[in-house]
Amino acid sequence: MIKTFFRTSGKLLLAGVLSIGVLSGCGSSSETASASPSAVSETASSSSSEEGYVTITDHADRVVTVKANPESVVITGILPLPSVLSVYLDSAETIKAMEPASINAAKNGILSEIFPEILNADTDIMNGDDLNVEAVAALNPDVVFYNANNKTEGERLVNAGITAVGVSPTKWNYDCIKTYNEWIALLNQIYPDRAAGNENLVDSYSNEIYDRIQETVSTIPEDQKQKVLFLYQYDENTMVTSGSSFFGQWWCDAVGAQNAAEAVSADNKNGAITMEQVYEWNPDVIIITNFTKTQPDDLYNNAIGDDDWSTVRAVQDHRVYKMPLGTYRTYTPGVDTPMTLEWLAQAVYPELFQDIDIKADVKEYYSKLYGIDLTDEQVQKMYNPNSAAGTMN
Repeated sequence: MIKTFFRTSGKLLLAGVLSIGVLSGCGSSSETASASPSAVSETASSSSSEEGYVTITDHADRVVTVKANPESVVITGILPLPSVLSVYLDSAETIKAMEPASINAAKNGILSEIFPEILNADTDIMNGDDLNVEAVAALNPDVVFYNANNKTEGERLVNAGITAVGVSPTKWNYDCIKTYNEWIALLNQIYPDRAAGNENLVDSYSNEIYDRIQETVSTIPEDQKQKVLFLYQYDENTMVTSGSSFFGQWWCDAVGAQNAAEAVSADNKNGAITMEQVYEWNPDVIIITNFTKTQPDDLYNNAIGDDDWSTVRAVQDHRVYKMPLGTYRTYTPGVDTPMTLEWLAQAVYPELFQDIDIKADVKEYYSKLYGIDLTDEQVQKMYNPNSAAGTMN
């Protein structure tokens, strides 16, 4: 089974299933807990605070009472969230456990260089693809952040007396900016001591870059838009893309490109495609995520199985790119979204965005918004990620 960065119902979903199975799990799923800080009621509004606790409505529409400013956190099912929380708190000390795929991204990106303590987090909370609730309980966390779409996992955590807060990756139609801002809004309720100092994390900067790119590409005629194919996962056994109901569509729309595989989700729930479809689409640009080990050279050299990429326009023009790996895999919502917007716009339309200085901009962005001074080596590493980051365990 092809692994993605969310889990639901204890199993890792195929990429395209997100458009149906996961989205349908975003409705109300109120549950009744048997233990006090995770007690749930049927009604709630914004957060309130009493005796060191806050009561919030999570992304599963559950009302949860959580210890304010939790000092012991476990994160499961939302693999980008450890990186977001580390930057939010300016520390990874409180993250006691996360999934192996999150740790692997931290090791191979820059997150572990900025916050080396994140590598101390326990990853033995999984039994294969399933969450080991007993192992989570043994850590005695103040809160567990889990995939809001995974109602079964939420129920298991609550029934074990664990405070569980659902976080959604899909509730906002795969909009990376909106999703990230909603994550921060939820964290601001749970961490009132941090909220006042984190105004910049509700990222108007992303919107400014998005609007600037949109203004530039708005005059491109439909028949002149670049056709982009995302390779979400690719090896000798499978090829998975992004149809209209996954993040690749949002990225294409954001930079004024045409998603070559836009129609895939309508008749293919797992996003798997074939070389014959690639030949038919003949994309101008290919973008490879960090959820796979594959590199551009693998396409240029026909190094994956028996696939022949030599006649594909993007390969002939050497326009195959590996997405950046910053604090996390940049295909998802996260800290790096505005810089990834710049990078992708320049990759797809180099003549329109030739004035963008990626290196200078990413350094300024990290310094101004997060107080982090990136080195030249870290920037180089971010935009030239290694294959190891594509290992999901």
